Amino acid sequence: MTGQAGFSLLLFLGVLAALGYPLGIYMARIAQTAPIGGLLGKLERAIYRVAGVDPAHDMPWARYAVSVLLFNALGVVVVYLVQRLQLWLPLNPQGMANVAADSAFNTAVSFVTNTNWQGYAGESTLSYFTQMLALTGQNFFSAATGIAVAFALIRGFARRSAQGIGNFWVDLTRSTLYILVPLSLVLAVIFMGQGVIQNFQGYKQVQALESVTYTQPKLDVAGEPLKDTQGNTLTETLTAQTQTLAMGPVASQEAIKMLGTNGGGFFNANSAHPFENPTPLTNFLQMIAMFLIPAALCFTFGRMVGDSRQGWAVFSAMTAIFVVMAVVAMWAEGQGNPLLTPLGVDQGHSALQAGGNMEGKETRFGIVGSALFATITTAASCGAVNAMHDSFTPLGGMVPMWLIQLGEVVFGGVGSGLYGMLIFAIMAVFVAGLMIGRTPEYIGKKIQSFEMKMTSIVILVTPFLVLVGTAIAVMLEAGRLGIFNPGAHGFSEVLYALSSASNNNGSAFAGLSANTPFYNTLLAIAMWFGRFAFIVPVLAIAGSLAKKKRIEATAGTLPTHGALFVALLVGTVVLVGALTYVPALALGPVIEHLQLHAIH
Repeated sequence: MTGQAGFSLLLFLGVLAALGYPLGIYMARIAQTAPIGGLLGKLERAIYRVAGVDPAHDMPWARYAVSVLLFNALGVVVVYLVQRLQLWLPLNPQGMANVAADSAFNTAVSFVTNTNWQGYAGESTLSYFTQMLALTGQNFFSAATGIAVAFALIRGFARRSAQGIGNFWVDLTRSTLYILVPLSLVLAVIFMGQGVIQNFQGYKQVQALESVTYTQPKLDVAGEPLKDTQGNTLTETLTAQTQTLAMGPVASQEAIKMLGTNGGGFFNANSAHPFENPTPLTNFLQMIAMFLIPAALCFTFGRMVGDSRQGWAVFSAMTAIFVVMAVVAMWAEGQGNPLLTPLGVDQGHSALQAGGNMEGKETRFGIVGSALFATITTAASCGAVNAMHDSFTPLGGMVPMWLIQLGEVVFGGVGSGLYGMLIFAIMAVFVAGLMIGRTPEYIGKKIQSFEMKMTSIVILVTPFLVLVGTAIAVMLEAGRLGIFNPGAHGFSEVLYALSSASNNNGSAFAGLSANTPFYNTLLAIAMWFGRFAFIVPVLAIAGSLAKKKRIEATAGTLPTHGALFVALLVGTVVLVGALTYVPALALGPVIEHLQLHAIH
């Protein structure tokens, strides 16, 4: 690893800890049920009056779960209808047509589940109204849902002999009003100052600096390619003198896209687009924003359970895995393709990748900025991309894929990263208890059969969706039709897509043609159950733990705040991920890496 890579990684972690700790303490206050004063407090209470919510009502876990499911199901309906009717809705200066039913369904589920998988190009598919009301709105609500579930699980550990785990409507409102909206406003203003656009203008036709000559198929009136008598596609050569520049309210969506670990880009190029991510500073701020709230929630956890060391232990476990994966990704991309480096070219031919793999990357970010961004976005369940993951080296591409498959608990999504890691913590203390023949305990709560049954469901549901979904896609003709890269790389693209959807990440290798009725339906199912078949057992665990008395630590209690527990937790996460996915990874990126070097 180069000095630049090491400095970038240390700077990132230092800034993250410096910002995350005070934010975590602030969020612990927001999670409390005590009223908050000031203007926002008055607005909060007004929202409860209009909605008919009793903020003092404490929900048992089952009612909390039903509220989560109903709210998000309603969100799917609203986002779907807005897309299907956008032609007749306001703020559509380009006259964008209504979105096809299968694509609208996929997008609605995607944004409600905090996945933000995009099988479409935003600037040529969605109006400003759809982007702002439907997608940006769900960026807030899906992130707030994750924070609410995290608060509920923390209360399960913190409370003693309680029947309830909080009020979902209060948690949702407070997470949006006091955390997501203020941070988004600040970040959006900073982004605008750096050049991220924010307007409602129509798209602009500008004179290109250089004319571009290109060849494309000739189309008939129905938009189908014309063919000659031999069946060959007819083409035409055109020269473009102008370029269309898409406009829109980008900065406001970009801020919550990152802070909420949503990832859906206003433009198809996502954070590689200069209007979304124009400078190295915005690139760094976007990386910080993806990890900021997930990291802060670790400290919120420590404060709420009454032992800050517990939060630091979880933060340390996440950091340890992240650093290793980031180093591997930056090293792999720094090596480049062996077929295009000095040892892999014939005499007289230039070495195209002697300085590392720059294919699919923006020169303003370089290899380090791109590989680090890819590691962060897949660890954070965000899905935003500033480089083409499909163009990464096999090992470089395996890092983001495996981070997703680990359950995105390495900081992870807003809320989901913490409650996912706490599930692994329950598994870790259970394994430790088996080793010494003692009932496992975590944060003063005994971990018994019900918690382990729910933990098993949580840990198994996403691998089931990923592996079964991948098998279906490669077995059926409708799935194979979307694969343009045969062999190991094509399998990796399908595996990545199902991993991304089931774990609610949203990024893609992008070599897969996934905007088809088959993939839109398959991925939507994976996204929905990957989100809520995970959340419901987590809430069940929270409800079970809240009812239990908190017991005092004894000489036989495993300390869960020291280096030994951190190592045990890291080992549990890595071992479960390895046992689950190594066979599938061997068929994709591993064999592709071996084939590449065998050819070399």
